[in-house]
Amino acid sequence: MEHPQGTDRIGLFIDGANVYAAAKRLGWNFDHRKILEYFASQGRLYNAFYYTAIPAPVDDKQKRFIDALTYMGYTVRTRTLRENTDENGETFRRASLDIEIVTDLLTTVNMYDTAVLLTGDGDFERPVEALRTRGKRVVVASIPEMTSYELRNAADEYIDFKDIRAAVERPGYRLPSEGRLPVPAEPRPFYVSSALDGEDDR
Repeated sequence: MEHPQGTDRIGLFIDGANVYAAAKRLGWNFDHRKILEYFASQGRLYNAFYYTAIPAPVDDKQKRFIDALTYMGYTVRTRTLRENTDENGETFRRASLDIEIVTDLLTTVNMYDTAVLLTGDGDFERPVEALRTRGKRVVVASIPEMTSYELRNAADEYIDFKDIRAAVERPGYRLPSEGRLPVPAEPRPFYVSSALDGEDDR
């Protein structure tokens, strides 16, 4: 992602759940301040949006996480996790922020030249194509094993998180990954601790 003159206006859109899942696969954690700085250095950052689901009620650590992101300069969008029961009687919690992401991508389209989308979700293929018809450049960042072919094909540029690890990793923090530590039954959510300084999750 090279813009020598640094004149491109950049909009950053982060799918928190997708980034968390990628971190678990990679086995290392992201520093959200470094993510912001890395992509802001590619041009002129118009805004950075972060989308995350939260339980009700919100506990102190999650509130601290959201406050930390806001302090860094992110516009944080949240939706409450809702409990659903499937046909087998199993209860699970889910909250989709796809609509919020697409809404911000399209309603702020005149404010940026390049949209940087941190997700691998194939549901964004059509919105990405719509942005490109408006003359916008779209960069998708994730990991290949979690990125749909359709989304990668629709984007102007694809960035593998592994290729920018040195620029965006949070040193000293490790997450369970395949072939290493076992994943606990109730892992501590990535979004609870990743933006908090001075707390040891190891």
